[in-house]
Parts: sequence; C-alpha cells; structure tokens
Amino acid sequence: MLRARLRGEAADKVRAFTESVSYDRRLYRQDIAGSAAHAAMLARQGVLSGEEADLLRAGLKQIGEEIASGSFSWSEEQEDVHMNIERRLTEIVGETGKKLHTGRSRNDQVALDFRLFVSESLERWMVLARELAASLLAQAERYPDVLMPGFTHMQAAQPVSLAQHLLAYAWMLKRDVERMRDCAVRVRVSPLGAAALAGTTYPLAPEHVARELGFEGVFDNSMDAVSDRDFAAEAMFCASLCMTHLSRLSEDVILWANAAFSFVILPDAYSTSSSIMPQKKNPDVAELVRGKTGRVYGALLGLLTTLKGLPMTYNRDLQEDKEPFFLVDDTLSRSLEVMSGLIAALRFRPEQMRRALALGYVNATELADYMASRGVPFREAHALAGKAVALAEEKKLALEDLSLEDLRSICRLVEEDVYALLTPEAAVLRRQSPGGTGPESVRRQIEKLRLWLKP
Repeated sequence: MLRARLRGEAADKVRAFTESVSYDRRLYRQDIAGSAAHAAMLARQGVLSGEEADLLRAGLKQIGEEIASGSFSWSEEQEDVHMNIERRLTEIVGETGKKLHTGRSRNDQVALDFRLFVSESLERWMVLARELAASLLAQAERYPDVLMPGFTHMQAAQPVSLAQHLLAYAWMLKRDVERMRDCAVRVRVSPLGAAALAGTTYPLAPEHVARELGFEGVFDNSMDAVSDRDFAAEAMFCASLCMTHLSRLSEDVILWANAAFSFVILPDAYSTSSSIMPQKKNPDVAELVRGKTGRVYGALLGLLTTLKGLPMTYNRDLQEDKEPFFLVDDTLSRSLEVMSGLIAALRFRPEQMRRALALGYVNATELADYMASRGVPFREAHALAGKAVALAEEKKLALEDLSLEDLRSICRLVEEDVYALLTPEAAVLRRQSPGGTGPESVRRQIEKLRLWLKP
C-alpha cells in the first residue's frame, strides 16, 4: 500500500479490506499494454530516452509472460494489479522501472485499463451474439414450411411460421450487436494524460497512446476522464438488454419442451435428469440463463448506485466498478455460448405444432378479414367472427367445420370460398406485408440476416 504520508503500517484488516489485486489482476494484459504505450509516448516526447522506453517495454513483456505462465508472484501488500506489476518491473529493470509512472496517476491508469477491458468484452459479446443469431437463422432455414400457433397473452392467436418466430430473436440479437458497437465508440476514449485529476506539467501526447491502443479519441476534461464510469454502466446496460432477450428465448424453449406443448425435443447434452423421477428431462440450461439474468440486472443497478452520490473526481468507491462488470462479462459470455449450442442442437416437432394449430380458433381473424373483404365494416366483422367462434365452441367443432348454413346464419355474405381461407397455410401465405410471417417476407428476412452475418 502507498503510505508515504502516513506513519506506520496499515492494520491487517484494513489491508485485506482495501486490496483489489484478488480480482483486478484480470486487468494485467490491459495494464501492460497501457504502460507499454505510455512508455513509448514518454520517449517520443523526450521525457524518457529511447533506451529507457525499450527497457521498460521489454520488462513489461517479460511480466506478461510470467503472469500467463503462472509463475508471477502476486502480493496483497502491493494492493492492486498496477502496483504488483510496477514492483516486478523495478525488480527486472532496476531504477528505470520507477520512471514509468511519470506523468500519470493510478487514477488515469486504472481508467485506461478498465476501458481497454470493457472494449475487449464488447468485441467478444458481439462475436458471440452473432453466433447465436446464426444458430437461429440456420434453424429457421431448416424449417421454412413448418407452421405453429403464434401467441399473445400466452393464448393461441394466429398461425405463424416457425421460421418467423425464430427470426424474431435473431433481429433482437442484431440490435444488441448494433447497440454494443455504438457503445464501444464511447468506451474507446483514452483518459491517460489526465493524471490524478488536473492534468500534468509534462509534455504528454495522449493521442499517441490512444492511437497505439486502437482508441478512437482522447479525453476533453481531465476531471471527467478520471471519474467517468459511464462507459462501464452503458456496456452493462447493453449486456442487461441482451440477457433480457436470452431470457425470453429461454422461456420459449422451456415452454416448448413442456409435454403440454411438445414442440421441441431437448438435446441430452443440454438437459439434466431428476434425482427421483426417472422420466424427467429438465431444461436446466435455459432455466439457468433465465435465472442468471437477474444477476446481470443487479450488477448494473449496483454500479449505478455506487456512482450516484460521488463528488468529483476520483473516489475509492470506484474500486467497486470492476467486480460487477467482471460478473456481467462472465455471465453474458457464457450464456451466449451455451444458448448458441442449445439452439443449434434443438430438434423441432412439426407434427406437434400442427396439432396445436387445431386448438384455440387461430383462424378467427381470417374469417373476420373475409367478411370485411365482402364489405362488412371490420369492427362489425370482428364481432360476427366472435359469434362464429362461440357457435363453434357450443357445437364442439373447429371453426372450419361449421357448415355454410351455420356461417350464413351469422353473416349472409359468407360463401363457399370462405373455407379455402380458413386453413393455417392460407392464413400464413396471405401475410406478405413487410416483416410479416408470409413465405416471401420470411425469405427477405433471411436474406437480410445472411448479409448481416457475412464476415
């Protein structure tokens, strides 16, 4: 711990309470990359010699190799990942190692490291989200002609294609990727050069560091640079919304696997069995994704709560930003991976979906549309179709099994040709409006998603 101003050593409880190296060591690659870029910039600006910068960069490279191999010795007494690396660097290169921190503070150093980590996480999330979208697209292409009930209020509503249902989730994931990409622009702003809060007297060139690290800009205000964690909160919001979509997809899989639906057969590799009921095949993967969504929401809310009362600029509260993000990073990454595998391995049961179409009078809207096409105002046609459903229920018949006499007793404009429109195939085929469930509309969606997923 840094205690130059203080007398004596920190209490053991204080050291244990304040250390962060137990978890922020995950930032070691980003810390080494940021320090290497800082050293090169110091030499370019004449603050260090070229030989000193080369020595520092070589030492940092060695440390990275030691950490990767597991031979690096972490010390809680050094408090965090930054001081651990600086201590080891000084052991390797001598007094020159103490020059690396020239012109910077741990405040802008940690902000840079964290931005690098968040940026890399966003890039990984985008890749994984695209992989899941590709799994959904592949299943949609595999079952282009399979029809199923579409639901509102969890009640059978209208016939739709299975492909239309699956593609709805692919479009959600496309928005997730676009949202993450937009967020990444604001993440990739280098704070290095802001120092503790007020800038520095050294002739630094923050744009050089930003360029070497692949960042798109540099800070405009030093106080904002060291205290800003908007980038982490925004990335965690993107993750939270993506987890919302995964949870909804999980819920559909869970329902479809239920014997009351039997729309899918769960792959054994993505299921578990019961400890007492031998017949069970449980959708635990989907249930855990649904459950872990709450952890991601909680992490986001926790960070926002940490930030809401902080005065300018850096406060030690900001040490509490990393663990929530690490939790979100791990949870979203693993959830995307496992859902991609689950969706790819699902086996659908078209015959069960077809049977479900016979339930719930999902062709009632077709009857209303038919009467509207004959000149009946739609609101009236809607009411008449409702009466037809009530009559069919009373007679324990499907709507299409009512006689023409029955239908004409409700609306005298109904003719024999109505029956051709009451099949699920006809209902789907007629819905060619943009984004609709008709075959041409689904084909256009598939083409658009294929184009988006091209490398």
